[in-house]
Amino acid sequence: MNNINYLEVEKNTDVEIPENLVFGKNFTTHMLEMNFDQAKGGWQTPVIKKFSDFNISPAALVFHYGQAIFDGLKAYKHADGKIALFRPDKNIERMNRSAKRLCMPELDMETTLGALKELIKLEQDWIPTKEGHSIYIRPLMFAYDPFIGVKPGDQYKFIIMLSPVGPYYPEGFKPVPILATDKYVRAVRKGVGDCKTAGNYAASLLAQQEARQEGYTQVLWLDAIEQKYIEEVGTMNIFMHFKDEVVTPMLTGSILPGVTRMSVIDILKDWGYNITERMISIQEVVDGYNTGNLLEIFGTGTAAIISSVGKLKYKDTIMEFSDEHPGELGTKLYEEILGIQYGTKEDKFGWMTYIE
Repeated sequence: MNNINYLEVEKNTDVEIPENLVFGKNFTTHMLEMNFDQAKGGWQTPVIKKFSDFNISPAALVFHYGQAIFDGLKAYKHADGKIALFRPDKNIERMNRSAKRLCMPELDMETTLGALKELIKLEQDWIPTKEGHSIYIRPLMFAYDPFIGVKPGDQYKFIIMLSPVGPYYPEGFKPVPILATDKYVRAVRKGVGDCKTAGNYAASLLAQQEARQEGYTQVLWLDAIEQKYIEEVGTMNIFMHFKDEVVTPMLTGSILPGVTRMSVIDILKDWGYNITERMISIQEVVDGYNTGNLLEIFGTGTAAIISSVGKLKYKDTIMEFSDEHPGELGTKLYEEILGIQYGTKEDKFGWMTYIE
């Protein structure tokens, strides 16, 4: 790709990937930066440079009015040495939807994907080859105009940084306990709940902290209007497997449209399951559990792929599945998607993008 500037870039010669990778703690040598300046005609030439701190004004708009969005995806090294990305176009499309909602400039698909590929090619020695390991890719964008006033920015930074990561479940694919809460809400329909914006995650921290104090890993959010319909879990979408139906909450405008969620729906349709996107109340889940109609619950997301739910608490009701053994369908989906991502299963949907 010719339209990228390289600033003090050095080829990696002695990369040492830590033995025990902690998610989000280790970063590669270089990152990508692309600036937007309305006065200069929009997006400027992408730059690949050493991973470094920013020099930014305390008056930058992002600190005061929250124009910040991000996304997340992974790159994998296959046994034959090929490097592959899982549905990167969908992550860029989602970032553009977030940008549009927050009055931020949209990214050009070809430029962004091309720049990402160049960065990963440069940093390919950082991609772990151990089973279940990968490179986590974090794109983000924020307004940095040095101006205190409520308005959309005229200057933005788009960054891509890379982080080698191990398997989400280092001790194996284990079920997690989750807590349904009606004490707080995550997002309201017609707001920004379907955007991957920083403020949504800040708003979720207190509820998650309180859930952990009770021994639960994540929070299951209910809708903000009636406090009865299931929305999503922490940083994941959620699925309920009943005897005759697999249900995931429909995208109402307050639920993040997950790429893994989308992929699971496609796979289940291909497998012949009755998969439905609809409103589902927490009471329907409780009733399904009590009658034996609810077989399992699982979450979907980039980091974990599938998170099987071992226990769900709602008020005084505790629905227990298994602390040790993940659900059958969740396990099957986990193995299928993992196999596609690592090249050990057929990519019949054409989801993988290879870096030449």
